[in-house]
Amino acid sequence: MISVNKENFEAEVLQSPMPCVVDLWGPQCGPCLALMPEVEKLAGEFEGRVRFCKLNVAENRRLVIGLRVMAVPTILFYKGGENVARLTGEGVSIEAIREEAGKLL
Repeated sequence: MISVNKENFEAEVLQSPMPCVVDLWGPQCGPCLALMPEVEKLAGEFEGRVRFCKLNVAENRRLVIGLRVMAVPTILFYKGGENVARLTGEGVSIEAIREEAGKLL
């Protein structure tokens, strides 16, 4: 998984030739930390087809506000530089992430 921040978000996500899944997480978010190893495994399943990135919300507040993310965990799905789907709060599960990532292909 690629760590993204305000400096590289545009290049790594918006200009990516591949669809992207962005995992927004925070160091104080227990559900985020529990989900991360599963998301990293999922990234391996989609390797070469979908780019998986992680974004630390505590270190990138302005970017997070610009993305209109109000809570974590939030998963954003991008295709062709456009945000095409989002999962947040109770809707975030590894099964839901897998399903949405599959729709990007």
